[in-house]
Amino acid sequence: MPKGRSTFAKRQKEHTRQQRQRDKAERRNQRKQEKTAGSPDQLAELHEHAAEQAALFNLGAEDADTAEHSASDRLGE
Repeated sequence: MPKGRSTFAKRQKEHTRQQRQRDKAERRNQRKQEKTAGSPDQLAELHEHAAEQAALFNLGAEDADTAEHSASDRLGE
């Protein structure tokens, strides 16, 4: 009888180990899917931020050009 109990315990232990492996693999797959699913949103957000930065940069460049023109206009007067 003791031999049967140890076999049962080993079988239960192995079952638990396999279940943990399956759970771990499932969590890993979910993280991968979330990462790839979240990617387009992040890309859109980055493009929007880049466009805002470009607009600010161009706005700054226009202000600098305007200041240069007004300074040269004053010198010409």
